[in-house]
Amino acid sequence: MMKYKISLFVLSLFLFSATKRLVAQSLSVAALQCEYLTEPLGIEAAKPGLSWQIRSSAQQVMQTAYRILVSDDSLALLRNQGTIWDSGKIPSDQSLMVGYKGKSLKAATKYYWKVMVWDNKGRSSPWSAVASWRMGLLTRADWKGASWIAYDVLPDSSVIVPLAHGRGKKEWGPRRDVLPLFRKSFIIHKKIKSATAFVTGLGQFEFFVNGTKAGDHFLDPGWTQYSKHALYVPFDITSQLKPGENVLGAMLGNGFYYIPGERYRKLTGGYGYPKMIANIVIEYADGSTVNIVTDQSWKTAPSPVYFSSIYAGEDYDAALEQDGWDKTGFSDNHWQTVKITDGPPELDAQLIHAVKVMQRFTAVKTTTLRPGVQVADLGQNASGIPFIRVRGQKGDTIRVIPAELINEDGSANQKSTGSPVYYTYVLKGEGEESWQPRFAYYGFRYLQVEAIAGNGHTQAPTVLNVEGLHIRNAAPQNGAFQSSSVLFNQTHELIRWAVNSNMVSVFTDCPHREKLGWLEQTHLVGSSVRYIYDIAALGRKVVRDMMNSQTPDGLIPEISPEFHQFVDPFRDSPEWGSAGIILPWYLYQWYGDKQIVAEAYPMMQRYITYLRGKANNHILTQGLSDWYDLGPERPGFCQLTTPGITATAIYYYDLCILEKIAAMLGQTADAADYRKQAQEVRKAFNDKFFNGQTKQYGTGSQTSNAMALYMGLVEPANRKEVLNNLVHDIRTRDYALTAGDIGYRYVLKALEEGGYSDVIVKMNSRTDVPGYGYQLAKGATALTESWSALPVVSNNHFMLGHLMEWFYAGLCGLKTENGSVAFKQIRIAPQVTGDITNASARYESPYGLVSVNWERKGKQFRMRVVIPPNTTASIELPANNKYKTPVTTGSGEHVYEVTLQ
Repeated sequence: MMKYKISLFVLSLFLFSATKRLVAQSLSVAALQCEYLTEPLGIEAAKPGLSWQIRSSAQQVMQTAYRILVSDDSLALLRNQGTIWDSGKIPSDQSLMVGYKGKSLKAATKYYWKVMVWDNKGRSSPWSAVASWRMGLLTRADWKGASWIAYDVLPDSSVIVPLAHGRGKKEWGPRRDVLPLFRKSFIIHKKIKSATAFVTGLGQFEFFVNGTKAGDHFLDPGWTQYSKHALYVPFDITSQLKPGENVLGAMLGNGFYYIPGERYRKLTGGYGYPKMIANIVIEYADGSTVNIVTDQSWKTAPSPVYFSSIYAGEDYDAALEQDGWDKTGFSDNHWQTVKITDGPPELDAQLIHAVKVMQRFTAVKTTTLRPGVQVADLGQNASGIPFIRVRGQKGDTIRVIPAELINEDGSANQKSTGSPVYYTYVLKGEGEESWQPRFAYYGFRYLQVEAIAGNGHTQAPTVLNVEGLHIRNAAPQNGAFQSSSVLFNQTHELIRWAVNSNMVSVFTDCPHREKLGWLEQTHLVGSSVRYIYDIAALGRKVVRDMMNSQTPDGLIPEISPEFHQFVDPFRDSPEWGSAGIILPWYLYQWYGDKQIVAEAYPMMQRYITYLRGKANNHILTQGLSDWYDLGPERPGFCQLTTPGITATAIYYYDLCILEKIAAMLGQTADAADYRKQAQEVRKAFNDKFFNGQTKQYGTGSQTSNAMALYMGLVEPANRKEVLNNLVHDIRTRDYALTAGDIGYRYVLKALEEGGYSDVIVKMNSRTDVPGYGYQLAKGATALTESWSALPVVSNNHFMLGHLMEWFYAGLCGLKTENGSVAFKQIRIAPQVTGDITNASARYESPYGLVSVNWERKGKQFRMRVVIPPNTTASIELPANNKYKTPVTTGSGEHVYEVTLQ
């Protein structure tokens, strides 16, 4: 610990006189959101939550009042008329999720809104820019008779739900299906005001209007528990329609809705063959409305995609293309009439950021294995799809084999990620051709490209270009980190690429062999992810997925959506299922989302009742415990921690959270009951696992002691010694880690809260023992499944990314005050330690930008912080345990300096 003499000054208080600054200071409102989304389509909440941020160059700015106008007529809003709602001036500092309180909102209707605010300096802002939202289809009647349509209908006897694990039964055979096109022509006679397509296709779809794809999404709709519900996607297609004849088209893929029994498959089975439903709502300038819906007037035919599997790849024959199929002037007389079928019982709007192509990678190195076969090294392991440009003759074939590793001979290695997986493109032989898959993706760094001559051809096709298109959820990036430690900067990127690769419409474990939503990572690594991406909307979907996956007896399975029912211990593990309680609470803490907490409360109650029924004297022992910890054996099942410690600690944590939630929701009797249960579990935990002589829990593993500390299970009189034992274990191992998927976050949190960030730095600065540095030394470009970067397991895995949270909250000290919500009260308390000489972090909080930038040169420490309007902050400079210097401040830019001894 450093000793120093404090010399504190706040430069920002003295740069200008208050009188001069007030002249130039501005107050404005920006970043308007409805239900955590910007300009959303498909809002289904009866009283949507409206949020905004305040911009001001002044110091110490707080909102004191607001006024909201909502109108169904944008011109009326420009005249400052709220035809649907005028809140009037409301004295309040609330700027997050302000509940709409106007007239009843109508399905498919667009609403415009703006807001102005007043501050504590007696100023009023001008009106914000106009924002909008469009309502979704609120009832089945709002679909106006739209039917599910299909090319073919899977017989009930062939439905396999839940999906089977692995290859399934031999008698099921290959189970190929037709990937269909759909087409509908209609006439527009009048001038259009707006047109919105509400559409979904299962498993995945692309929608076209007059030959142009609607939107830039990939893998719509998001994956759900299809036996209960599916998501529809709204598109504004106003600009794509024209007077006279128009054509709507759709192309469907299988996704998780139907998994063929060929090539690699983690799961096999299907809910049904691909199908779609749509309602296109067209509002004319004269106020009339027409609905174009899916019915028997639509036509269908096979698409050029002749194989599609979410696991195994995709095949496309360009010679089967029907030019102009989605445009006017095309004759569909040879197409068949669609079949009417049924689909999931509930349809909900897709209110998350869509999956999109977010980045393109070109080869950093290309190796020729043999004539016609080359391997492109893209330099980055990421979720994605290949893109190729080729030239050849009709019937020639290009096969692309993706892989994250390569064999000794340089060929693609899929041994640990699912094999065989490949993409096939059959040329039509018309000059230069380009192609990319539509309905399947993989995790890869390498693309093995094979050029195969067609029958009778003497020359193979020419590959002109190969790229990798990185796909992920398009949630806005809202954070960044940098430090003087090159290793820490590289570790941040290592974790970020695992996040990138596993953030789609669910948080997957890996982008290749499984693609399943294992739930423990949503609360353990979610605390890291929220610093770099805005996951408010995606987090809501995950919670609702869990609600739909919960079983009648209250179990929340380890994966959600639960496409397959794994056998225990891979189905019932409290560290995974407790995401149903922990994640909604974290979403409230991170974003102020009280609505999702209230919505999920019945699920939480059923789950805690389920756990209580499984407990033996308040102790839970089922499940996976500290998965992939570092013990003497190959990683997988927990090796170092006494059975029952992690499950029971999480159980206690659940009860503590539920007590707070119940109190927040006004359920006082529930709160008292959960408090009593928590006390009983705490006593039982200490009676069973705590050794009063050694002052350790169970085996004394890093996970055991850290979880007991973080969850508050340790008696106050024993906390210091338990913490010392945790630190001692790490130091005696020369700062090597042993905790796994469940425990490592809590090791970091216990050390951070105990003032031992110096230990965190040393643990995570090693490259010679398993950990982040070791993975980097092995050449990893994304976080791997095992601390040791083993080639026999996934090399792009999400679950061990806990250190990112410490980069922001610990090293840079950028966190919310205890008990505060959504960074309303901010705490800046950097833990300056080790040989790190500077660090910076920025985070776009719900209230606006929070940033920290500190550096030390010799004995001089300097820190610049930015605090957004309508918040306050407690600034804590580096100090030893005897002397701390908290400074309470408000918004603005502030600079602090201390002289170290």
